[in-house]
Amino acid sequence: MPQPWKPSPALQLTFATHAVAGLGLLAAPAAWPWALGAIALNQAIITAAGLLPRTTLLGPNLNRLPAAAIARREIALTIDDGPDPAVTPRVLDLLEAAGAKASFFCIGRIARQYPALCREIVERGHSVENHGDSHSALFATFGPSRMKADIAAAQATLADITGQAPRFFRPTAGLRNPLLAPVLAKLDLQLASWTRRPYDTRCGEPETVYRRLTKGLAAGDILLMHDGNAARIAGGEPVILAVLPRLLQSIAEHRLTPVTLSAALR
Repeated sequence: MPQPWKPSPALQLTFATHAVAGLGLLAAPAAWPWALGAIALNQAIITAAGLLPRTTLLGPNLNRLPAAAIARREIALTIDDGPDPAVTPRVLDLLEAAGAKASFFCIGRIARQYPALCREIVERGHSVENHGDSHSALFATFGPSRMKADIAAAQATLADITGQAPRFFRPTAGLRNPLLAPVLAKLDLQLASWTRRPYDTRCGEPETVYRRLTKGLAAGDILLMHDGNAARIAGGEPVILAVLPRLLQSIAEHRLTPVTLSAALR
């Protein structure tokens, strides 16, 4: 059921700033430079917030697991940009060997190309979540109608293929604008970002990726990796395949349990 949308304090401040500036112009037209300056500053702050994937200034954003999951020593592995027929099956095998579960943020248009692979993800105990239909690099510039259409198309595709409607959404590169929160509320989706990001679509150095994921690793962390669009190591293998076995071993040594986002929020 769609959830009622409540503007974040930052957005409430935005509305108030615009209202006060408008009233100020009516009362004292000569003060227009101050009004314009206040609006410009506010817009700069809101725009900058959209470039910070982990911020909650624009609305609810799951960037760390809740206290109950931390008490259970859980972490979440989240894997983006798939499914990829050359990579995802090998990732699934590595996860199964370690007894680990993950959340796969899949792109709708790619899921339609490989529906059996999406079903396999769910059949092997993982979850499929919404990473948009187009995975457009310009997603953060979309208006509300286009944004809703893109997310809803992926939601319909993934729910039809797997039989389970995704609960979480992650925009391209985590970038967004203030219009996303009310769209997600209407679609009954929750924004999910991450605690740790290794930039593994650009960095093909396994040691660097591993270090970024494990430095200070702790219960409650949400880790981001990519099975689609993964950077390649020197030999041409996707970096996730080079890093994941060692990462899973480190997780086990820290006595942490990798679970899906849904399981962590149960």
